[in-house]
Amino acid sequence: MSDFEFVFALYSLLLGLSMVELLGGLGRALEARFAAEAEREKFAIGWLTPLLAIFVMLDLLSFWSAAWAARGDIAVSSKTLMAVAAFASLYFLAARLVFPSHPEGFANLDTHYFRVRRIVLGLLLVLLGAQLGYYMSQPDLAANLTRPLAWIMTLVLVVLMVGAMWISDRRWSIVLLTALVARSVVIYLI
Repeated sequence: MSDFEFVFALYSLLLGLSMVELLGGLGRALEARFAAEAEREKFAIGWLTPLLAIFVMLDLLSFWSAAWAARGDIAVSSKTLMAVAAFASLYFLAARLVFPSHPEGFANLDTHYFRVRRIVLGLLLVLLGAQLGYYMSQPDLAANLTRPLAWIMTLVLVVLMVGAMWISDRRWSIVLLTALVARSVVIYLI
């Protein structure tokens, strides 16, 4: 087993649990929606929480693939294992907060989105900063940061995330989250 395989087992376990948490949250929200329909009560999933979930999942996948790009620079050490555990744990926390534990307590999940968006997106910004810092510390990876397109797309990401953190209008929030999802999809396609 290589150093990368050893470290990646921990990383992928925690990131995989993050994906499960997002999908489990969606499942709970759908169950609450079906139960509300059966009881003729009001419950709306809305657009904001699902869009945030899609963005977090796409962002999570980008970090998963970034780990593959860094595979040649990974060495097993206590410091590496702690950093990987901390990094992936922050992702799990962000994913855990996207959907409420008890969605039936909300008439509309957009309310929940406005309660957690700053924390979730703030955690993702911290993780982005950590990734950029790591890349800059590794000469092989730092070369990837010399391309103007990489900086432009990162700047677009940061501006959209900060905007989504502070805009309180529902329509503009949908626009910003849709733009974040679209940017992630474009990155995957180029």
